[in-house]
Amino acid sequence: MKIFSIILLVISSVFLFSNCDDTITNQDVDDRVIPDKDVSFSKHIYPLFQVKCFSCHGNGVYEAGLDLTLRTRFVDGRIVVPGDTITSILVWRINRPPRAGFAPMPPLYTPQMNSNQIKGIKTWIAEGAKEN
Repeated sequence: MKIFSIILLVISSVFLFSNCDDTITNQDVDDRVIPDKDVSFSKHIYPLFQVKCFSCHGNGVYEAGLDLTLRTRFVDGRIVVPGDTITSILVWRINRPPRAGFAPMPPLYTPQMNSNQIKGIKTWIAEGAKEN
């Protein structure tokens, strides 16, 4: 009986954990509408960065020295200037077309941001680039 209980526990655990897939996909972030106000870093911006940006700016790869995995590494008064979309370099890079002298981001061969996502990032910055 004890062996049966252990086997049942193991099978239940495997089933439970195999169905807990928290991987976010490009389709997941493209289907998510970012609101016009009260944009959340954790709900809207970070998942977007995970899918669209981390291949070059996260998970051990930091092209141009940019790490988007932690907010404190890019909300620095240069890449992101809280409350200022005009001087935030991130905005210059994601705009289509980008500001003169800056290559578009993400690169054209990777999943692109849609207009709602670009607007959402700008709104988040304009609202103070909070860690919310």
